[in-house]
Amino acid sequence: MAGLGKQAQVLTDRQVVKALNAVAVRRYPPRDRVMILLSIRAGMRAKEIAKVTWGMVTDAEGNLTDTIRLTNGASKGKAGGREIPMAAQLHKALQALQGFRHVTQDDRIIFSERGKGMSPVAVSIWFGRLYSELGFEGASSHSGRRTFITRAAKKCVEGGGSLRDVQQLAGHASLATTQRYIEGSSDAKRRIVDLIS
Repeated sequence: MAGLGKQAQVLTDRQVVKALNAVAVRRYPPRDRVMILLSIRAGMRAKEIAKVTWGMVTDAEGNLTDTIRLTNGASKGKAGGREIPMAAQLHKALQALQGFRHVTQDDRIIFSERGKGMSPVAVSIWFGRLYSELGFEGASSHSGRRTFITRAAKKCVEGGGSLRDVQQLAGHASLATTQRYIEGSSDAKRRIVDLIS
């Protein structure tokens, strides 16, 4: 991802609401809502969304936990696995999806019409089509991830953290990669300078 080239658009709060409202009337609303929230509220890549299983979000009895435990195989690279604290909105959506159909620990959370998991390419295409239908120019499957990382960076100090915490949430090997994902703000830069002056 060196250079990143043209980056995916960071989504606004209004666009997130619009996307969630759009999938509420589709064929698989619980699944589609979870797909969006895994991207926007957990910062997961298309590959991770495709490969995450119920065992990565539940305990041995099948109860939802408060953490997503991505394995290396479900993520990127040999050390791509990580733990992501689960946002309340995502937890609630996963509960609804879990009640939608019988699942086992090995089942992928994001299922296809045939009941199997979707491929990473299918997940990317799904997001591309949704965002295109909604008129989100420059948005792709990576937009939710970039939105998550940008928001996390803006809130990290408030939460008592640092960019290193954002790097770990994103699963980046390098802090420089995380920094390239973050969209800056001229207003924020002015406020920061005023605070330290």
